[in-house]
Amino acid sequence: MNKIIKFAVKYPVTVLMLTLAICLLGTISYNRLGTDLFPDLKNPSLFIEVKSGQRPPEEIEKQLVARIESTAQRQDGVKSVYSVSRVGSANITVEYGWNQNMDEAFLDLQRSLSSFSQGQNVDELNITRYDVNAAPIVTIALTHNEVKDMNELRKIAENYLRSELVRVEGIADIQLSGQEVAAVEIHTNRYMLDAFGLTVDGIASRIDELNQNVSGGSIQENDLSYSVKGVNLIRSVEDIGNVIVAFKEESSSSEGEATSITKAPIYLKDVAEITLHNIDPENIARFNGERCLGISVYKENKFNTVTAVNNLLAKINEFRQGMPGYRFQIISNQGEFIDTSISEVKSAAFLGILLAVIVLYIFLRRINTTLIASLSIPISIIATFNLMYFNGLNINIMTLGGLALGAGMLIDSAIVVIENIFRNMVDNKLSPVDAAVRGTSEVGGAITASTLTTIVVFLPIVYLQGAAGELFKEQAWTVSFSLLSSLFVAILFIPMMAARFLKVSGRKGNQAISIKGFGNFVGRLLDRRALIITGAVALLVGSYALLPLLGLEFMPKSEAKEFNVLLTMEPGLRLKSTDNAVATLEDAITTLGGDDIEWMYTQVGPSSAESIDGGNLEEENQAQVTVKLKENSLLDADYFIAHINRNYPLPEGAELSFDKEETALQTILGTEGAPLVVEIKGEELELLDELSAEVKQRISDIPGIYDITTSMERGAPEVNIVVDRLKTGIYGVNVSSVSSQVQAKLAGKEAGSFENHGESININIKVPEVTLAEIQDIEILQGSQRYRLGEIADIEISSAPKEIYRSNQSRSARVTAMIEKGKALGNLAPLVQEQLDAMDFPAKYTAKITGEEQMRAESFSGLGLALLLSILLVYMVMAAQFESLRHPFTILLTIPLAGVGVILAFLLTGQTLNMMAFIGIIMLVGIAVNNSIILVDAINRLKAEGYPLKEAIMMAAQHRVRPIIMTSATTILALLPMCFGFGEGASLRSPMALAVIGGLLTSTAMSLLVIPCVYYVIDKKR
Repeated sequence: MNKIIKFAVKYPVTVLMLTLAICLLGTISYNRLGTDLFPDLKNPSLFIEVKSGQRPPEEIEKQLVARIESTAQRQDGVKSVYSVSRVGSANITVEYGWNQNMDEAFLDLQRSLSSFSQGQNVDELNITRYDVNAAPIVTIALTHNEVKDMNELRKIAENYLRSELVRVEGIADIQLSGQEVAAVEIHTNRYMLDAFGLTVDGIASRIDELNQNVSGGSIQENDLSYSVKGVNLIRSVEDIGNVIVAFKEESSSSEGEATSITKAPIYLKDVAEITLHNIDPENIARFNGERCLGISVYKENKFNTVTAVNNLLAKINEFRQGMPGYRFQIISNQGEFIDTSISEVKSAAFLGILLAVIVLYIFLRRINTTLIASLSIPISIIATFNLMYFNGLNINIMTLGGLALGAGMLIDSAIVVIENIFRNMVDNKLSPVDAAVRGTSEVGGAITASTLTTIVVFLPIVYLQGAAGELFKEQAWTVSFSLLSSLFVAILFIPMMAARFLKVSGRKGNQAISIKGFGNFVGRLLDRRALIITGAVALLVGSYALLPLLGLEFMPKSEAKEFNVLLTMEPGLRLKSTDNAVATLEDAITTLGGDDIEWMYTQVGPSSAESIDGGNLEEENQAQVTVKLKENSLLDADYFIAHINRNYPLPEGAELSFDKEETALQTILGTEGAPLVVEIKGEELELLDELSAEVKQRISDIPGIYDITTSMERGAPEVNIVVDRLKTGIYGVNVSSVSSQVQAKLAGKEAGSFENHGESININIKVPEVTLAEIQDIEILQGSQRYRLGEIADIEISSAPKEIYRSNQSRSARVTAMIEKGKALGNLAPLVQEQLDAMDFPAKYTAKITGEEQMRAESFSGLGLALLLSILLVYMVMAAQFESLRHPFTILLTIPLAGVGVILAFLLTGQTLNMMAFIGIIMLVGIAVNNSIILVDAINRLKAEGYPLKEAIMMAAQHRVRPIIMTSATTILALLPMCFGFGEGASLRSPMALAVIGGLLTSTAMSLLVIPCVYYVIDKKR
């Protein structure tokens, strides 16, 4: 160590060039680092989607899902398999361990399920991996000042906007919602069809015959070849109306002449009404109550989100200038969200660094000394960018949060070094060069040990499995890189700069702050060491007794100015009725919010494009309203949740569920839904329905829980046609023909399409709507015979389950609930468990709390192990540094004393203990011991020089009190902006910063007051 410091002082130009080279490369590395919101979290899950006509959920479950689950469960590394079966489709989630190679797992599962995709019952089988790109990066509401026809807006979007946008670098595709499509509808008359013996199939076949372009070979003449084709295409609605579908025989006779029979053509327009108009839309989108076209824009995989959004917005601005009258309203913007979050982290870090430098100047009272020490921060940060670039990290709120968390610590080593150099110049009257060498050598071992103790606490996090490990891995690397860089600066750069530029001023007004008499004060404490140690133990016990008062939850909740309201009407309700109901909800929200609402975006009915909160609307009876409040609004989501249900009556059968827009991390970790989830396992659906209803009733009495729903909702009403095989056999009726005829009589039939102004227009044959009472009278033709449907089949009206959930190959029901603001899930979960324990479950039926609470328990278990491992590693580093087993034990006592500050800080601020706070506590293990290391290192050095124990402790306390207070103050002040920040990143980083600040406050006080007494007691017993 001494040789390295002498080299730095002797060869200043070499050290300066080395530092400048690192900074130059760091600047280049920074410009090449990617930018995103979060690290690349590789969620170890595969998703299987199965589609199978319109089969009911129970049939899909039995014939497909159970077999697919069994196959998936046998794959290597599979932890759990979950599924949900719906009408015509099923979704199966296969969860693997976090250490699983997902590329291999994907190929293995795809190979195992290849036989299912070829089955007769399967229309489509898709296997996908989790992809954050599945969500649109930008959602746009397109409207026009005059054009209100959604078909015209669709044409613009599909024919012009799509082709322009997909050419933008980074943009992959767009999806539309709320659009309408024009089609020709042929409304048939049942009585006219019967009169002329026509059927829907026959009309469709006739139109299809006339709507063909048939090649007729070629003719050769004079070295030229002429292609022959028969063009008989339909080009207009009139052409469709003039299609001859039948002939009417007419007889005529006159005197003396034989009777003649003529055939009069029957045109389609004679037996049906033909119109060209917009058909009913599949879904509806509205912006601030006005119909709009929703445009969801998706980026290319692996492409930088911010760059893609910037390119897109530049193109949107071109549209605005070149398309007068069209309004492009940005609803959601991931790029802006990321930019805001990153900027907020940068601002917090910059403000923290500024406060740290101010504290440094207040203590040292010298510009040159302050500047020399302060240079360690930018140099360390720039050097860190090199290590980030070569390690494949990018700029996100976790890596920048790591730099912000470490900003106050980056200057710690420099403070200790510069303060000790300055003390040697003043007290020992050494020259700047000698003071630089001696001063750095004296504390070199201590700052190396303190840096290593801070770094080693991150090793368990790097190796930690699960969401916590994946999320904090990059932050751990970043903090470690920055602290190593700061150690390099403190040992090489600071001594070199101090030797050249540090001067001792004789002016009294420029004297540094000194804390005189502290050594004598510590001497008096040593005389009362028993009282001091007893008081510390009492404080420790009293504080840890308050632990049960702390709220527990998985992730911190943010106060975002955005929330979603999901409206669910009675199953089977048509889109128009749902739209009328959601209009009532929009009026209620507008009345409540008034001018505080920035915008309101509504989606009604099923949509293939993801909604803003990342989910998909699946049925016509569902709608979602997304409300964005103004930044300066005093209202929040809880205000609307409390008042909508209470003060505004909604249509009968309407159910509301609310989703506060939390952090984007919730979606990645799979916790974006209701926080409280109770899973009930069993086999009989009726019994699961009863048990879930009982659980719902029991937990509804627990204060703090609201919006309780169960998964055992009844689905849309169904009409089951049970064909009597005996009767069909006697009558000779083909069963497959029955189903096709019933479908044609109920749904009509498609009859091709034709070109109109460059667009393909579908031709749909519509039949009169059949009521439930009329369904039995549907005629079934078999040759020349006609039968009523009621004669050959039984008609049953029922209601199948809307969804059937399965968990690890067992049926399950889920009861979900929201948690009131100010309530912690960890405190409510035991109350819910009490109610579950009081229930009498039948044999083979169980219930347990899952969801966020399960994830919290698993994460806390893993983080608890990481905490113990961190303490053990810190002890090993200090034991190696001091070549002693006793003194590291003395220093470790700082850690439980730091816990006192953590508990008090969280109790006073009302924050919950969550995964982010736990990471802060693990960081605190490495930070809290630093002050004690500096103090104990000084005591050992003075004892080695021959000073008596008590005098050595007193002198070390006097020498080290100023750097200890300075380093603690800079670290605490650097973290303060993170505690009070706003935005996406603030809610994630605030608990970490609060844990470190609270723990550092008490650990600093205990290092200066209690550790000297403990050291004295332990050393006396040698």
